[in-house]
Amino acid sequence: MGNLLRLLSRDETPKYNVFVDFENAQPSEVEKDTYLVVQEVLQHTKDILQELQMYKGAGNEIRAAIANPLNGTQQIRAWESVLPLVFKLRQFYEFSQQLGEVVPKILWDLCSGPMTPTQHLETQQALVKQFAEILDFVLKFDDLKMTNPAIQNDFSYYRRTVSRLRLTNQDPVDEELEVPNELANKMSLFYAHATPMLKMLSDATTQFVADNKDLPIENTTETLGTMAKVCQRMVENPGFCARFQNEDTNLFVLRVMVGVIILYDHVHPVGAFAKTSHVDVKGSIKVLKEQPPNVVEGLLNALRYTTRHLNDETTPKQIKSLLA
Repeated sequence: MGNLLRLLSRDETPKYNVFVDFENAQPSEVEKDTYLVVQEVLQHTKDILQELQMYKGAGNEIRAAIANPLNGTQQIRAWESVLPLVFKLRQFYEFSQQLGEVVPKILWDLCSGPMTPTQHLETQQALVKQFAEILDFVLKFDDLKMTNPAIQNDFSYYRRTVSRLRLTNQDPVDEELEVPNELANKMSLFYAHATPMLKMLSDATTQFVADNKDLPIENTTETLGTMAKVCQRMVENPGFCARFQNEDTNLFVLRVMVGVIILYDHVHPVGAFAKTSHVDVKGSIKVLKEQPPNVVEGLLNALRYTTRHLNDETTPKQIKSLLA
């Protein structure tokens, strides 16, 4: 009954002109416990992205080893080149799991209780900022991963080599490997996705909804939809943009807007593009297309290729044509 009253009492025309201080928001006493737990994980995102950006792969060594299967020196060189790279891939995967563990904590604080989504965004800005930073990281990570085929090539070579050693009775003990077999199976599934971090985030959000059956799914999707609209209005409002201290903040807000739309589309039963959606997809696309093409083309591509419901029959033709 409480959840029903909460939904009925919501303002039918919520105000989206909320300035979220994505640059300087600090946690209130109420937010602090969750904030500190999440920050313990988020502090590593810059290092993870830097490591991924510098990831060059062992393509030359692998090709030489494949071309010279009887040359022991080439085989050893390829193996020794791949091992430290596989260790990095393991770190990336394990970080995704850590991130997945804190997502439900933020969602609970931002989606539960008697407040409306707008009130959550106004009064819990430090947690909103952290959730935005997760979305920003997810899109950046997946963009780098999609443009680097060496990641899957290196890991595939590693797994083939381990399998070959086992078939020839040179079975390496799991503890001596950079990745034990069970963990390697999980990593293979992770990196098989074009956007593995987005898959982690959507899975964590979907699981959050499933684990909290007393919390209507609308609480979560309305919060995501409201956040997308707030980001859209922030970029549209010259007064809000003038308050940004960093010139990169505008792009950050756009990236968060796109990330929230994609997440909403993955979590909501009918997606972000249906007429009943809480997301103003048409307005969001319009805002993106008003930016320099070289700045936002990647974000438009993310909407084109990583959403689930864009090509559904329920998606208005006008939206499809805007993203065509």
